Amino acid sequence: MTAIKICGIRDVQTMALCVRLKVDWVGFVFCETSPRVVTADQASRLHSSAPSAQENGPLRVGLFVKADDRSIERVLQAVPLDILQIYDTSDRAIAIQSRFGLPVWRACGIASCSDLPTNPQLAGYVVEAPKQAQDSRPGGLGRTFDWSLTQNWSPPSFWMLAGGLNPQNVRKAIQDSQAPAVDVSSGVEASPGYKSAELIEKFVANARKGLDLTSNLS
Repeated sequence: MTAIKICGIRDVQTMALCVRLKVDWVGFVFCETSPRVVTADQASRLHSSAPSAQENGPLRVGLFVKADDRSIERVLQAVPLDILQIYDTSDRAIAIQSRFGLPVWRACGIASCSDLPTNPQLAGYVVEAPKQAQDSRPGGLGRTFDWSLTQNWSPPSFWMLAGGLNPQNVRKAIQDSQAPAVDVSSGVEASPGYKSAELIEKFVANARKGLDLTSNLS
């Protein structure tokens, strides 16, 4: 069964829904240009509102964009993240993984097969559409790429598919990409930064149907 991450959590109701649906990861965004940004204190309250991963709750992922060590450290002092999702160079992501002793997933924008990551030093990769010149942030833009690019790829470590996923296209995305996990943010929102419980429930249900495309994609 395909694993699921719901990113950009900002309220306790959505946290509770993710627990009830037994999603694998929830993501907190620590990027000021994102409509989904939370402070360390807000993330701490969200974390405390739900069972931890050790209590069979979802793993907590912190998303950071070109963050320095001190910024990451301040967040970790407030909320015990399980995984760090990093938008930065490969060398910087490896340094962060070594510095904090936590698994690091590096986000990689993919325009061609040559962009697919090959470095096994990192715990994982978030594979999504590439950032464009006019973008104010690297992710959460609702943009897809050619999912078939990953079909014959030999990933160096764990990876998940992100970018432009929603309840309507997630099963086709899984089929085309062969992704073991999917990550959604804007695709389950009623408006930027505000999650829709109905869309989350539909996304989770369709993602868990995995490669079975014989039934309705609604």
